[in-house]
Amino acid sequence: MHLAVLLFVSSLSVATFALDNGLMRVPPMGWLAWERFRCDIDCDHDPKNCISENLFMDMADRLSEDGWRELGYVYVNIDDCWSSMKRDDKGRLQADPKRFPGGIHKLARYMHDRGLKLGLYGDMGTHTCGGYPGTTLDKIELDAQTFADWEVDMFKFDGCYSNATEQEQGYPLMSKALNATGRPIGYSCSWPAYQGGLPPKVNYTQLGEICNLWRNYGDIQDSWDSVLNIINWFFENQDVLVPAAGPGKWNDPDMLIAGDYGLSMEQSRSQMAIWAIMAAPLFMSNDLRTISSGARSILQNKIAISINQDPMGIQGRRVVKEKSGIDVYWRPLSKNASALVFFSRRNDMPYRYQTTLGKLNYTAGSYKIYDVFTEKTMTLKDSTTFVVSVNPTGVVMWYVSAPAKRNLRQFYRGGRLQGSVFDDDENAVPPVFL
Repeated sequence: MHLAVLLFVSSLSVATFALDNGLMRVPPMGWLAWERFRCDIDCDHDPKNCISENLFMDMADRLSEDGWRELGYVYVNIDDCWSSMKRDDKGRLQADPKRFPGGIHKLARYMHDRGLKLGLYGDMGTHTCGGYPGTTLDKIELDAQTFADWEVDMFKFDGCYSNATEQEQGYPLMSKALNATGRPIGYSCSWPAYQGGLPPKVNYTQLGEICNLWRNYGDIQDSWDSVLNIINWFFENQDVLVPAAGPGKWNDPDMLIAGDYGLSMEQSRSQMAIWAIMAAPLFMSNDLRTISSGARSILQNKIAISINQDPMGIQGRRVVKEKSGIDVYWRPLSKNASALVFFSRRNDMPYRYQTTLGKLNYTAGSYKIYDVFTEKTMTLKDSTTFVVSVNPTGVVMWYVSAPAKRNLRQFYRGGRLQGSVFDDDENAVPPVFL
């Protein structure tokens, strides 16, 4: 094994280029308001679902009481539309006093008391995307200090109503300002999404130096078409994106939408599996107060989460794209394990896909297979032909334990793989299996 490891070079780039705040060494996990609740500020007619402190307290209660926190879902992130339309008399941002009467600091304390963290949203333009006060270049230091004073744990910096020159200055300035506060604040940048997501306009080496995660592409919507568009873009550009990711610096394909209205259970499993392969941040945007048991079981799948949270932090890639509509994705994991996802783009009926591990570039040996969603186990030799039945728009996801003793390092040049070197190290079953 083989395909896309990049371990040696990734370890060098992490040591040299990752944002030096020590945060988010694995992809962050939590809950984010935007996709499900948008900018609903009508608390008179819809008090349970409007953007208010009550909504975020409700979600914090669910994360802390319903088993989410223990799995790693610890961030509760406020998106746009939280602030007053005016800054205070000292020029500082302030929360809308009607919807957030206790202010952001009180909300942060509420989170911390429950073992959770608070994320907040801002925008480097004159206004946020929703029309609220922005953080222009002259306000960056003031706002960063304000967020630290409020004990905020994560900050997302959007880019509406700003131009490329302002973004080129503002995103690095905010990184420096947040670090200067002395408070550890994870930093999410929307910069690449505003510049097309790809070089030469996007410098991923620089992003890794200043941001913990970044949005590369447009906002997710509550539909399968939206999820599929994101998957397509990320894997069509994987040679650029895979080397950019690593501990403390993540590509962000946007929110998990299982539990909303647009995805079937099959499609919800597909998103969860492919986000895990991508080492993507796992921010749910749904209503945890009413989420179905099916959606909950997908989002709380311990093995899928352990794959996503693998400490090596190497983003996976697509290794097969069949004319039949089947894709195969692969991600290297710690202790020489790996994850495989067989994904069907078909819409007609289950497809029986036949291959061998050897054809997927696995080396000679006998491998233990754990099916992430059915919880079935088996053993396969690299040469054994097997068939997986993949439902339309669905996935089969495997955790693959390596045979005997191996360790893998792999090199790339220009984003392309160049071969592998193996050392001794015995694979072990992840503790979450036990």
